[in-house]
Amino acid sequence: MQRDLSPNQLSLNLDTGLLIPGLRLAVGVSGGADSVALLRALESRSKDLGLVLHVAHLHHGLRGAEADADQAFVRELAEELGLPFHTTRVDVAGSAKAVGDSGKARETIEEAARRLRYEWFRQLLSMGDLDAVATAHTRDDQAETVLAKFLRGAWTEGLSGIHPVVLFPEGRILRPLLQASRAEVEAYLEALKQPWRQDSSNSDLVYTRNRVRHELLPLLEEWNPQLREHLTQMAELAREEEAYWHSQMERLGPQLILRGTPVRDGGRSGDAGFAIDVTRLAAHPTAMQRRLLRHATEQLGGAIGFTATENLRDLALNGNAGQKRELSQGLRAERTHRELRLTVGPAGAGAEDKVESVSEYGFAIPGEVEAPLFGVRLRVELDRPATGESADDKREKSGTLRNWKAGDRVTLRYSSGPRKVKEVLERLRVTGTRRSLWPVLEVEGRIVWMQGAELEPEPGLKFVATEL
Repeated sequence: MQRDLSPNQLSLNLDTGLLIPGLRLAVGVSGGADSVALLRALESRSKDLGLVLHVAHLHHGLRGAEADADQAFVRELAEELGLPFHTTRVDVAGSAKAVGDSGKARETIEEAARRLRYEWFRQLLSMGDLDAVATAHTRDDQAETVLAKFLRGAWTEGLSGIHPVVLFPEGRILRPLLQASRAEVEAYLEALKQPWRQDSSNSDLVYTRNRVRHELLPLLEEWNPQLREHLTQMAELAREEEAYWHSQMERLGPQLILRGTPVRDGGRSGDAGFAIDVTRLAAHPTAMQRRLLRHATEQLGGAIGFTATENLRDLALNGNAGQKRELSQGLRAERTHRELRLTVGPAGAGAEDKVESVSEYGFAIPGEVEAPLFGVRLRVELDRPATGESADDKREKSGTLRNWKAGDRVTLRYSSGPRKVKEVLERLRVTGTRRSLWPVLEVEGRIVWMQGAELEPEPGLKFVATEL
């Protein structure tokens, strides 16, 4: 590997504030440009910074001979630089399949690779010879991550993107290259005449990150050439916002989120779930209400999104005693006279269709119900002749207005038989949050009304829906 310039004569934008003298640091090196540049830059400054460097390479069991050559390349580079070399091989594809076979949602290849990579880093750290592992995420990686998470509907913790430091019990993961761009990385290596490996899978558009990198970001940059910079700035703002909210939850959480149920002597009994006083919750701004509710569900092992959070807020602030909601991941909520109680149990049927929660509004028929969460007011009137009424016609009925869930079926007018609500929503082209909150009316175990769809008429009933 011929080089005309010493790396000491060049520079790469490193966050040296993450690097303390005496740090025993393994550099995760895949063989690609970013990780090779990080290794060369850290090695060139290791004496000045007081670093004890190692090299770590994970063979993912993908790409066959190409991956074998990557491993050999990194081994040779470590030997040339005189650095200890750590490597192992994992079966990413097999691990992703095994997760799916275990009954959990199957991981993508990208997800499995990341999980196994960090599991191995933690194993290295647990051996006691290292204090931290450095990965070569760049400013471009940050922009791609923030954009991808925005597309998935992330909260601000997701928009905080790649953090400069991640703490594990075994040690730290450091990202000292986040301030450098991919173009700067390649220019640095070219000036050193330092070769690197090209991963053929980085151009495969079957992977989400590659589509964001090669298709979406370049398209958006035609509208705003500064988009990558704006996305990285958004990540920094979001990280600081999250740090603030974390401190607020540590302060307010123990005051408002209480374990167990109240007893007559003023204490609380049991440890099944948590409860929030709805009056005290209502006294806080909306932003704080959302954070407190999400913090409470996190303590039960849940991770709810916008739809379920608004569902809980609606139940807490507008619900009646006895109303219940079933959320994803087995989370359940019940409104009492004074509290919103949260528990966890086996996941309900709604989880299989990714309907994030089940919200219910019960009412008597004939009658009217107002459902702010669905943005609809539904009035059910009697529609029958004045004479010839049977005793059954006069019996008061009860209805439940709720969002649809997996397994629901309806009979469309002029159709040959029942259809899944899921299929009807696809025909109506209902997507996103609106899809999760699409309301149906259930009477005596049957769905007799569905927003936007003309169902087989229900004898004796007339439905009038208006938007709120």
